[in-house]
Amino acid sequence: MELQPVADALWLAEGPVVSFYGFPYPTRMVVARLPGGALWLWSPVQPNPALRAEIDALGTVRWLVSPNKLHHLYLGDWRQACPDAELWGPASVARKRRDLHFDGVLEDQAPAAWQGEIDQAWFRGSPLLDEVVFFHRRSSTAIFADMTENFGAMFLHAHWSPWKRVIARVWRITEPWGYAPLELRLSFLRRRRARATLQRILAWNPKRVIMAHGEWQRGDGRAYIEHAFAWLGTD
Repeated sequence: MELQPVADALWLAEGPVVSFYGFPYPTRMVVARLPGGALWLWSPVQPNPALRAEIDALGTVRWLVSPNKLHHLYLGDWRQACPDAELWGPASVARKRRDLHFDGVLEDQAPAAWQGEIDQAWFRGSPLLDEVVFFHRRSSTAIFADMTENFGAMFLHAHWSPWKRVIARVWRITEPWGYAPLELRLSFLRRRRARATLQRILAWNPKRVIMAHGEWQRGDGRAYIEHAFAWLGTD
């Protein structure tokens, strides 16, 4: 099976490992089925026939969603495969991928298309990266891209050289820390705005946390997020 069930009407799929400035990164997508069988695809991974068949069996792909400007690699492939689907992302990814037509821009409030089913919050305050975080209400699952990375020891030993593993531990992008990468944390000059976004996310009281890179959390989601964002400090 390409799709792994997470909870009612929510699945994930693991994609290939890709290089990010020489560091191997796993890729992961999330699929949510909304009422009526409409499918919401977050951070789509490289498509293959088996994955396409499983997704088509669930319903109709209506939305392709990029959470930030780094998660864009396979948007064009999915747009070609699902020409009737709408493409959504923050303005930063729309500027980066001018070759693609975006049907809507993501900010703090969920568009009417999935309002009431999936909430969202917009992390800003860094000149390097902004990111929209999502919350699947039915399963109580928060969905992050790069604002938390939680690499496990098995993946690091399989894909990262010893000196890179040292960097991962020093940066605390490993279990049990789950921090954002160091350069991203240091770039958050307007932390008050980011802390306000974090409080919105904590108010969701998520049970689960799925991130694009690392070991996702099947329980104690709120506690995980509090720990992973300790670097933001308090007002």
